[in-house]
Amino acid sequence: MPTEPTEQQPPAAHGPVEVRRSDRRRRTVSAYREGDRTIVLIPARMSKAEERRWVTAMLDRLAAKEAKRSVPGGDTELAERAGRLSERYFEGRARPGSVRWVTNQNTRWGSCTPAEGTIRLSHRLRGMPEYVVDYVLCHELAHLLVPGHGPDFWRLLEAYPRTERARGYLEGVAATARTPDVPPDVTDDEEV
Repeated sequence: MPTEPTEQQPPAAHGPVEVRRSDRRRRTVSAYREGDRTIVLIPARMSKAEERRWVTAMLDRLAAKEAKRSVPGGDTELAERAGRLSERYFEGRARPGSVRWVTNQNTRWGSCTPAEGTIRLSHRLRGMPEYVVDYVLCHELAHLLVPGHGPDFWRLLEAYPRTERARGYLEGVAATARTPDVPPDVTDDEEV
């Protein structure tokens, strides 16, 4: 039977922390965000000293995971980045009207509407290596100049030197997502 949750005073950046002890939990500690609060699940038998150590460790782990997912500057930084890539690889000819992150693209990495000059990148790219995000941006910028995926499009995209490497990375991510037997690459559960 779970014991009463306890409040801990965390470092200010983390917000309130609720520790939930469970008699059923034997060997794992996990943590997740619930609104502005962090919930840390621990075995009931854990000492107060172990609790403090694990709470600190799990807060650090969550913060690192969240930092990896976020991209500083959001849409403004993304648009500036697209502008720099256009200058470098397309002689400034690809000029999008807007470039932004979106959360409604779960089967594509990015999309472009040449008639409107809009580029949208999936939030799933956040936290991926910069060269991968740059590749997807270059791919969508190239669509502003050449619609479709014909030979002219791929010739234009050859200007970005890490195209093949980035495509391989994205293919690997997609294959992993389709493989049910592969465990998630990051877990919030930790052996005690």
